[in-house]
Amino acid sequence: MLEWFSNFFTWMQGLSPVWAYATVLIIAYGENVAPPIPGDMVVVFGGYLAGLGKLHLGIVIFLSTVGGALGFMTVFALGYRLGPTVLDADRYRWLPRDGVERARNWIHQYGYGVIAANRFLSGARSVISLAAGLGQLAPVRTFWWCTVSALTWTALISYAGYAVGENWTLVVEYLRAYGRIILSLLAVGALVLLGRWYWQRPAGTTQTE
Repeated sequence: MLEWFSNFFTWMQGLSPVWAYATVLIIAYGENVAPPIPGDMVVVFGGYLAGLGKLHLGIVIFLSTVGGALGFMTVFALGYRLGPTVLDADRYRWLPRDGVERARNWIHQYGYGVIAANRFLSGARSVISLAAGLGQLAPVRTFWWCTVSALTWTALISYAGYAVGENWTLVVEYLRAYGRIILSLLAVGALVLLGRWYWQRPAGTTQTE
């Protein structure tokens, strides 16, 4: 896998500026639609290429932001289209009605704040965009906040690649460590919420009729 990444970045470094920019845009978009795609690594590398004078840092940030925001909105649109049926407690009777309503309220109460922070929540970006769509959040407001989030994050990591130069891989290592910490915290949070739901659920809900 490491050899594949090395070959990819060697290939990308040999591209003309136009195709290098296109790669940044496509990868930034694809990361949100297919999370295993290493979008952050490519953005950092784009910053490194800007430091070499092969690309312009402002364009790298702009294309990374556009790709990230459009990718987020693609998954959001999927959730938005499915939302009315997936969250319909009458149609999916096996879903707890109170739980569905609480989920709706939570999404509407905290959803935009989570969207604004989504780029900093490595490993959960696609889940957040899908949940926002399922919760039927306002598309325009969602687009605004996901764009702000993408701009802030990509500006930070691309500038980091730009600033450290040949040591750009150190930035990637720090991002990986950061991502593991975030995933661990999210997992703990999910377990806490699941435990609260389990202990607060009405008695007898697990029994079959």
